[in-house]
Amino acid sequence: MVGDGPTGEHNALTDVPGIRVGHTTLIRPSRVHSGVTAIVPDGVGPGRPLPAGVFAGNGYGKLIGATQIAELGALETPVLLTSTLSAFRVADALVGWILERPEGAGVRSVNPVVGECNDGLLSDIRSRPVREEHVRAALESASGGPVAEGCVGGGTGLTALGFKAGIGTSSRRALLAGLDVMLGVVVQANFGGTLRVRGRTVTPADVGVPAGEAGPELGSCMVVVATDAPLDARQLTRLARRAVYGLARVGAGYGHGSGDYGLALGTRPLGTPAGPAVVPDDRLDPLFTAVLDAVEEAVLNSLLMATTTTGPDGHTRHPLPAAPLLALLG
Repeated sequence: MVGDGPTGEHNALTDVPGIRVGHTTLIRPSRVHSGVTAIVPDGVGPGRPLPAGVFAGNGYGKLIGATQIAELGALETPVLLTSTLSAFRVADALVGWILERPEGAGVRSVNPVVGECNDGLLSDIRSRPVREEHVRAALESASGGPVAEGCVGGGTGLTALGFKAGIGTSSRRALLAGLDVMLGVVVQANFGGTLRVRGRTVTPADVGVPAGEAGPELGSCMVVVATDAPLDARQLTRLARRAVYGLARVGAGYGHGSGDYGLALGTRPLGTPAGPAVVPDDRLDPLFTAVLDAVEEAVLNSLLMATTTTGPDGHTRHPLPAAPLLALLG
């Protein structure tokens, strides 16, 4: 475990009360390794927005819905993660799902939020394999409890730091201004750089893994943070910023083609008068530490839980093997 802070029961985003996660995974060897991941806060909708903030460490990406979150500090829909060229179909499917629900009755405008990573090294990205039925399946199957990691959902075809990567998650409990709060993250890891673990550089060769054939630079990372701490949208933006900073701990290169985004949401609906007051800014440090630790661990989980994958052009990426890594670290 990274850091000294305790995790939640499942060490997952779903440890935050009211947050569910679902995946649809599409594998058709060796052409398609793709999918969609749904992060579903209970009750969220156009008539019940949640406070949220967004930060672009490098804006080379297609984070649909980002500008309205930045402007209004409000999240109106679940957050979906998928492949770059499938993002637009996924957004359309999310809008249809919202409009059909009781809370969508009479809605004339809604801001779907969809993040993406480029899985073109290990999947036929041009085929845009993610369809409406896959989006609905991820949304409807979203649940609490343990969250599948590695080559699942929107992480199925991703690579990071020279290894096979994918979806990773982690959580931390923190004491914040006298309040016991929970924070969780999900990462969709797909970025360049050289892995660092406990301050040590770790290459594929160091742990006995073939480096794989060189491929084009296909970067990006989406980090989604949720917390039940009473924060406003501005403070959640500060949290999202630190989520992106957390990628540096594991060696992220923040390259030209890497769209590195953080999105942080609070589970307390906007405009709710009941409950604790917003935490003062000068009391946020425990939460900042928690998000840095959780992001670092989630990225490592994405590498450790992945499986060897070969794409349509013969490119192969291998996961980070746990036993050789532990031996290397001593």
